Amino acid sequence: MVLAELGGSIACALERMSAAIIVDDKALADCLNEISCALLQADIRFETVRAVQSNIKTSASLDALARASTCATPCSGRSPGSGKTTAYTKYADHHRCKGFRPELVYADTFRAGAFDQLKQNASKAKIPFYGSYVESDPVKIAIEGVDRFRKGKCDLIIIDTSGCHKQEAPLFEEMRLVSEATKPPKSPIAPR
Repeated sequence: MVLAELGGSIACALERMSAAIIVDDKALADCLNEISCALLQADIRFETVRAVQSNIKTSASLDALARASTCATPCSGRSPGSGKTTAYTKYADHHRCKGFRPELVYADTFRAGAFDQLKQNASKAKIPFYGSYVESDPVKIAIEGVDRFRKGKCDLIIIDTSGCHKQEAPLFEEMRLVSEATKPPKSPIAPR
C-alpha cells in the first residue's frame, strides 16, 4: 500500500467516525479497526499497530470526540429520537464546508419541537431553511420549501420528514407523497 493510500484510508476512517450521529465506544472501536487494517495492509508490524491502538484508546476522550463530531450542529438533547434532524443538518453543513449551497426544508409536523431544532441547528451552521409553525400538511410545506429554494442558487435540498415508527404506514405514504410532489421537473430532450 502506498503512503497516499494509507493516508486516504486513515482519513476515511476518521471522517466516518466524525460523521457518526453518536460517538461512543462502538464508533471509536470501528474507527480503530479500520485504521488498524489500513496499517497492517501497509506492512506495519503487528506490535506497532497494537501499540498505536492502545495509545489511542488510553488517550481518546469520547466526550471530546463527540463534541468534535458535531461540527456546528450540536444535538439539542430535548428528545430521544433517532437523530434524523441533526443528521440532516450535519450532512448539509458537511456539503456547505465543501463549497456547495445546501438548503433544509422542515416537513416533520408530527414531532413537537422539530422545527425549532432544525431552525436552531441550521442557523448555527448558516444553512438556509424553510418551515412553518402554522401549516400542518407536510406535503404542502415540502412543496413550498422546494419551490422557494429552486428559484435560488442552491445545489442540494434536504427535506426533513417525520420519522415516527408508531405510524409506519402513514409515514411511508407521506414520504411517497412528498417525493412525488417535489420531483425535479423533467428537462425536454432535444431532438437529434
